[in-house]
Amino acid sequence: MYSVTSKDGTKIAYDKVGQGPALILVGGAFSYRKFPQQVELASLLSEYFTVYNYDRRGRGDSGDTQPYDIAREIEDLEVLIDEVGGSAYMWGLSSGAALALRAAEKGVNITKLALHEPPFVVKEDDRKPPKDFTKYTTDLISSNDRTAAIKYFMTKGMGAPSFVVSLMRIMPGVWSNLKAVAHTLPYDAALLDGYMEGKKLPPEWKNSVKVPTLVIEGTESPASLRNSAQALANVLPNAQLLSKKGLGHTKKLNTKRISPELTSFFLSKH
Repeated sequence: MYSVTSKDGTKIAYDKVGQGPALILVGGAFSYRKFPQQVELASLLSEYFTVYNYDRRGRGDSGDTQPYDIAREIEDLEVLIDEVGGSAYMWGLSSGAALALRAAEKGVNITKLALHEPPFVVKEDDRKPPKDFTKYTTDLISSNDRTAAIKYFMTKGMGAPSFVVSLMRIMPGVWSNLKAVAHTLPYDAALLDGYMEGKKLPPEWKNSVKVPTLVIEGTESPASLRNSAQALANVLPNAQLLSKKGLGHTKKLNTKRISPELTSFFLSKH
């Protein structure tokens, strides 16, 4: 394990594997650097890249300075990029894609960007979380009810059936890992706040996010995720959409299908 210190003094822990150009992995809700599929992806990509797999603040071995602010998470990425040489490729998954996008918007030195199924809601008839989703998630964590927060976030935010959560609760290893990072769910909700209301994506992203971008969707994914990916690829001026079976993230990451697509994109000269 390695670590860097962010601008507000927070320790950000990361693992490093492989050799080649720097590639930073940004996990989504419930993810952390030891998450098995994220470790698998890092290992597969390490043949071509130096892969930096980090714990977002509040997770794993990273610190959690309060109060939370999205700007602090962006600073974490800035400091990590400084640590790896001043620029990097970046892959973001789900709400991690939203974080990576916001970092690009703020001018963080990302060479190429892969956004994997960001969970924006861009059509009025797509399933939307409750209007007070961020506040209610935060209130549950403030009352230290991590079990209720996990269930609420998964069912109302991610659209998972209740029985899926019930199954996870009888899987001790899985459930304990979810509870360990549940207090960071308000951070993910904050990243998506205002972008899950069935409205068009901000047109100003056309001017603020010009880095070469790959937007990834699985053809098996829910309609709302596919609509989000397609809308994002249309808004960003230097983006391409990758749509293939097996690239979805709502069940299990198919790392053996994802890694060659990322390798091809990041190493291409376009």
